[in-house]
Amino acid sequence: MTSPQPQAFSLGHTLARIIAWLVAVVVVLIALVAVFIVMFDWNHAKPYVNEKVSEAIGRPFAIEGDIKVGWHRPPGQTGWRAWVPWPRFSATQVEIANPDWTRSPHFATLDEIDFEVAVLPLLAHHIVIPVINLVNPAIDVERLADGRNNWTFKLPASNGPSSWRLELHDITFSSGNVTVSDQQTKTDVKIAVSLLGHGIPIGKVMEEQEAASRRGSAQVVGRAGANRLTHQSRQAHASEAAAASEASAASEASAASEASEASAASKASEASEASAASEASAASEASAASAASAASKASGASGAAPAQFPVKQPFYAIGWTIKGTYNTTPLSGDGKLGGVLALQDAKRPFPIQADVRAGDMHIALVGTLTDPMHLAAVDLRLWLQGQSMAHLYDLTGVTLPETPPYATEGRFVGNFQRGASVFHYENFTGRVGGSDLNGTVVYRQRSSRPLLSGELVSNLLQFSDLAPLIGADSKASKAKRGARVAQPADRVIPVEPFRTDRWTAIDADVKFTGRRIVKQGSLPVRDLYAHVTLTNGVLVLDPLRFGVAGGTLGTRASLDGGSKPLKARGTLEARHLKLKELFPNFKSMESALGEINGDASLSATGNSPAAIAATSNGEVKLLVTQGTISRLLMEAAGLNVANVVYEKLFGTRDVKINCAAADFVATNGVLDPHVFALDTTDAVIDIDGPVDLRDESLDMKVHPHTKGFRVFTLRSPLYVKGTFKNPRVGVDAAALALRGGAMVGLGLINPFAALIPLIAPSNNKPLPCDALFAQMSQHPVAPPPGQKKLAPPKPVAGGAGASGAAATDKGPKTGATRRDAPSSNNQQGQEPLYKGS
Repeated sequence: MTSPQPQAFSLGHTLARIIAWLVAVVVVLIALVAVFIVMFDWNHAKPYVNEKVSEAIGRPFAIEGDIKVGWHRPPGQTGWRAWVPWPRFSATQVEIANPDWTRSPHFATLDEIDFEVAVLPLLAHHIVIPVINLVNPAIDVERLADGRNNWTFKLPASNGPSSWRLELHDITFSSGNVTVSDQQTKTDVKIAVSLLGHGIPIGKVMEEQEAASRRGSAQVVGRAGANRLTHQSRQAHASEAAAASEASAASEASAASEASEASAASKASEASEASAASEASAASEASAASAASAASKASGASGAAPAQFPVKQPFYAIGWTIKGTYNTTPLSGDGKLGGVLALQDAKRPFPIQADVRAGDMHIALVGTLTDPMHLAAVDLRLWLQGQSMAHLYDLTGVTLPETPPYATEGRFVGNFQRGASVFHYENFTGRVGGSDLNGTVVYRQRSSRPLLSGELVSNLLQFSDLAPLIGADSKASKAKRGARVAQPADRVIPVEPFRTDRWTAIDADVKFTGRRIVKQGSLPVRDLYAHVTLTNGVLVLDPLRFGVAGGTLGTRASLDGGSKPLKARGTLEARHLKLKELFPNFKSMESALGEINGDASLSATGNSPAAIAATSNGEVKLLVTQGTISRLLMEAAGLNVANVVYEKLFGTRDVKINCAAADFVATNGVLDPHVFALDTTDAVIDIDGPVDLRDESLDMKVHPHTKGFRVFTLRSPLYVKGTFKNPRVGVDAAALALRGGAMVGLGLINPFAALIPLIAPSNNKPLPCDALFAQMSQHPVAPPPGQKKLAPPKPVAGGAGASGAAATDKGPKTGATRRDAPSSNNQQGQEPLYKGS
């Protein structure tokens, strides 16, 4: 009997068996885990999940519905990876609570959330979630007036960077809602968000928005105004495109060597100068917002033609609507956004579009954001429409004046920086009432107050479009822009108050040029230039200059809105105003020669033009240099009947103006003529009586003094009475009745004696022109705002009209009480505003 031989030891066979058993064990374990995951009721884990999430976010978190976990074959995987299933997690009725002070109990709610997790990357501490699906998400955003908000979570302190990395590819949802309640900005809106279903290119949206905005412009400024705006916009864009094309052509050779794609795009677009610049700029995706710039330039250059865009233009994926109030102003509108994950790509422009109405304002924009998660830059095409630019304050905080209905469009670009953001509304064009408006404005954020600067030009300015600036527009215009104070029917000077409470919200430095003014009636105004600055509530016009009657009428005014009431100071300079052009509709002035020059210095207090006029103090001086005037006008002023008839029958003859001067002293709103006289070769005319700006009343008398023998004269003082709204001019009935009574009495004695009261002997006493010139050469002065201007006594000089009383029999003066004034022009505490002739 032989013993069995031991079998030879096989290491390879043993290892194979061990590996097979290990694989079997792993498969069984995986199967058991999979069965456990599938069969286990995960709702038992809800308390644990809720607790851990609540601790992580510092806010109560709850899954009120079911938790489910399943296995699915991974989409898009090939080879053996396709056989590694991915777990799919889902939960329903998910809630995140709000703090106890909020209006809504929940910060966020979800009807359902589900997502898959790739298994193999977990081995490298890499969490890959291809997509998260949300069903009916709703978010509540609230902030109180004291600054507390519900979007700041108390997260636990971190012990250091996590070794796990999260990679999320996409977020999908069909619809959602966001509610915003912000007591600081007085915002209360509801936003509904939904997927568009398919991507919409930015070019198509630009075309649609252009058409919609121009239809809106027609509703605000009229169809004719909208057509003019479209023409202005096309001209502006054609000019921009031509300039951009020249710049592109100059750098085309170097660009070809640096960027082949940019060179190819430039060559492909050589046939269209309008799109050359946009194609070149769009070739670089790193540009701040190249897509919107290219869209607006191409669209503008071609007018209504379809806009041309680069191949890689952004697409819109999400639509939204909004309704509610902002700063108590009704707000509604809609718009579009790019995809959610596009927010994470700092190099790719993120498209935005909005068409919003706030009160009577209509705001529309199309363009892109750069690095939207950090708000690096913005590049938009912006349309603005409304009944008055002043209404933009409630929406933007930018202080603008009252205007007629307006519509503008232009490019809006800006860079965001904490406390130092800068935004440009570049080369915009628009219509304001019946006027065009063009230019660029820049908004700079500063630590003290933001600054608004720019240069604006109107090539054709309707003079009536300036009226709302001071509240002088019609009742219909006031109703459109919502003026709160109605103008009294018997008043001319506007009573609408200045909104000085807005003047401290922003500083400004703006220059405006009206190249040609379309006047109404016989108003002899031809152009306008203004430099407006606003600094810490002080509004300065330096200068405000009109081209008037062949000369200039300029002012420098300072309005301190920080004072209660407003303090105003200003000087006025009239230079070379032609008499003939001042009165173009008076036939008797057609042959008039001579110029009016004058100066004024006034101060006042009050919060409206009427209040400022009613408290004004200072001096107003006017002087007419040597010239000629119609003799018929002079004879009519003296009521020399025979001479007027003769002039009408046999022609006119001009008379020489020796001198004419007016020196008014303003005392608490009453203008009293210190000197108001006209000296010609035929007559001297002296005028006295006050002009009361407080109630806009007139009580003036015109005293003519002939220099030659006159037959059939009815020479009597003329009066100018009434108000600015309803002035009355006539003959002093009392003086005329005395002459008539004398004529009747003498006529009873001798019929020829009845002519004696109608015969005027010569009173050949001219004005002392040299003395008047010397007196008028002294610059007018004004006291500090709120202080009274003391009127100096009238000069006593030889001549009929020098003092008025020397040659006429006049009653006591009415108006302001006269008292001696200091002889010095530089009063204590006064800062001279006069800048010289």
